[in-house]
Amino acid sequence: MKTTANTILITGGSAGIGLALAQRFIAEGNNVIITGRSEERLKEAVQKLGGNVTAIAADVTKPEDVTALVQRVQKDFPELNVLINNAGAAFYYNLGSEADAFANAEQEIVTNYLSIIRLTEQLLPVLKQQAESAVVNVSSIVSFVPNSFLPTYSASKAALHSYTQSLRLTLANTPVKVFELMPPLVNTEFSKEIGGENGIAPSVLADDLFEAFTNDSFEIHTGSTADIYKLSHADPAAALQAMNSRG
Repeated sequence: MKTTANTILITGGSAGIGLALAQRFIAEGNNVIITGRSEERLKEAVQKLGGNVTAIAADVTKPEDVTALVQRVQKDFPELNVLINNAGAAFYYNLGSEADAFANAEQEIVTNYLSIIRLTEQLLPVLKQQAESAVVNVSSIVSFVPNSFLPTYSASKAALHSYTQSLRLTLANTPVKVFELMPPLVNTEFSKEIGGENGIAPSVLADDLFEAFTNDSFEIHTGSTADIYKLSHADPAAALQAMNSRG
């Protein structure tokens, strides 16, 4: 996959991982479009990014926002050739507590899974028109092994991992390559509640995705994700214990 002269749409691009991805790809001579729900945060992100960036306010969980976003892309960015599905939601809680597991799961499944299917499906006709294109789904280390304090988030990311594999097989004979970026704990505001300050820098993920593009490495196990992946095959019980250790 080429790494420059792309037109890239990044959902959830105003902060955290999405912002780091935007920074790296802008620096490499790509045209980047970032989306997010907050106009204010998008404006702040544009100021940080400088360069060749366009911000479009859109909530990917809302069908009407997705329709408007796709229409804008078709009109103003018909050359779009990379979609990075990065927007996400997570709730940190115990299933045995009084937390509303159903409400949490509903929001996480819609944001982390169903909204990705909807946006990808609607943009595939644009991506298929290009000589070379890509879909990048940002999943998680918990795609392989769940964390009990992120129970329904883990389930949503496992679903995304399965969907991504199916999409890759389906599009194998098209110009669209399908990548999956699988972060461990990352130091972002998004992960602050679960000790994100102990995680890797978002820029590490951006570097790993950039390298994966150059090598056509379609499943990207960043940092400790690689260790958990290997352990989940060698000793599933030990992997589950490692992912759920409080120490």
